[in-house]
Amino acid sequence: QVMFVESGGDLVQSGDSLRLSCAVPGFSLQYYATGWFRQTPGEEREGVAVIGATDGSTYYADSVKGRFTISKDSATNTVYLQMNSLKPDDTGVYYCAANLLRTRATAPINHEFAYWGQGTQVTVSS
Repeated sequence: QVMFVESGGDLVQSGDSLRLSCAVPGFSLQYYATGWFRQTPGEEREGVAVIGATDGSTYYADSVKGRFTISKDSATNTVYLQMNSLKPDDTGVYYCAANLLRTRATAPINHEFAYWGQGTQVTVSS
């Protein structure tokens, strides 16, 4: 069974940095774009960043551009999200998932992604 496992979330202060990890054992990162999303109660899940399978393409939401960096290590089947200059608005549960329809990073459409992990909580205090 494919299971994405997110980790690295924490309670931090505004301006701090975090690196989230998404372990994807048994899943090849060479064939699918992979994305990070975040969600707060009562709101739609928001696409934060996407990385392409092999073409080096990336997508970032305007709200995180210049602060967040998505990367991956195919050797360890791990996707990372480096988050710098965190703001209270970055608070939420962060999920990773794979786009089963695309190999290139594009503005994410939620229903195209699958294998959502359980999420990791990021809380940024002011």
